[in-house]
Amino acid sequence: QVQLVESGGGLVQPGGSLRLSCAASGIIFSINAMGWYRQAPGKERELVAAITTGGTTNYADSVKDRFTISRDNAKNRVYLQMNSLKPEDTAVYYCKFQTHGRYDYWGQGTQVTVSS
Repeated sequence: QVQLVESGGGLVQPGGSLRLSCAASGIIFSINAMGWYRQAPGKERELVAAITTGGTTNYADSVKDRFTISRDNAKNRVYLQMNSLKPEDTAVYYCKFQTHGRYDYWGQGTQVTVSS
């Protein structure tokens, strides 16, 4: 079964930057939207950013102007550049691919910790 694999998480100081990457372990046909979600302890999973095949993006208000989502359609990869990180950005970050048939693939998550 095809899985998504995230990388790039870690520990960073407030104000720092990280770049998350997500790739599929195999071939996924007919991918539509790609996105990043996060879940902090005791909170529900929330959408951070999403991008369509055509490049239309959507961001949570809390990350606008700090995070940038991008994708490589040829390689079926999605990225999240995170700048000016804050302690409240601490969470497990998950990537998701949604096909045109509305099937969702999820990654296992990567931990991002923002702390001095």
